[in-house]
Amino acid sequence: MEIESIGIVGAGQMGNGIAHVCALAGYDVIMSDVSQEALDNAVALIDRNLTRQVSREKISQADKDTAMGRISTTLTLADIGPTDLIIEAATERETVKQAIFEDLLPHIKPTTILTSNTSSISITRLASRTDRPEKFMGFHFMNPVPVMQLVELIRGIATDEPTFKACKSVVDRLGKTAATAEDFPAFIVNRILMPMINEAVYTLYEGVGNVTSIDMAMKLGTNHPMGPLELADFIGLDTCLAIMNVLHDGLADTKYRPCPLLTKYVEAGWLGRKTDRGFYDYRGEGDPVPTR
Repeated sequence: MEIESIGIVGAGQMGNGIAHVCALAGYDVIMSDVSQEALDNAVALIDRNLTRQVSREKISQADKDTAMGRISTTLTLADIGPTDLIIEAATERETVKQAIFEDLLPHIKPTTILTSNTSSISITRLASRTDRPEKFMGFHFMNPVPVMQLVELIRGIATDEPTFKACKSVVDRLGKTAATAEDFPAFIVNRILMPMINEAVYTLYEGVGNVTSIDMAMKLGTNHPMGPLELADFIGLDTCLAIMNVLHDGLADTKYRPCPLLTKYVEAGWLGRKTDRGFYDYRGEGDPVPTR
């Protein structure tokens, strides 16, 4: 089917980025959230990010104005039902995602494709709670969405070929590259990335190095643009922990056991940049200060 309109559930870090790139690619976008403040903040952030692209001559002012005109918002989940493609980008908790899809079902068209931006949760299991497992798949963008070129496309066990082709055509129109992943816990990127971050936390926990030395070692020793602890703060330590729990529970292998220090930081509410404290403290005016 031809996709022209996209509904996005969630106006957070991922949702607003997805809305940004979809509107810029010519799709009509409607973004839903339970918070009007979150919706207002998302639209303002998209506007700022598009303005930055104009200033860098990546797009024209007309492109920006047209893209902003394609974005609408709503507090009523049912309003996104008539769209051709729905991308769920809510918090990384399976019960929340299941509830969203159950609430959407009475309001969507027979042809609507349902997708989740989940970074780790079983697509097959999410799809099984809907009336269209064949029209359901994983649509995993990388953060920050406007910058990162990869999208993981994950088929559930029932996903049909027309659904895959329709989603692949969207990725192509966005100017991004699709990597096809099978539906196993955390797919490709996070199956590899999260254990590395978790091991960096273990290295900190066991006193092998401090925050500064661990991040410096990986940046200068392996040419990573960002150290693993700095990256964990950027992603959100709660998200990192949630993915490690999915890996540990889904694969039943002790090598995926979340580091107790990661759990402790999350329990303290030190979730990284979004709470101004994680492995670094971001509350000062200068450079972030390591917390260990």
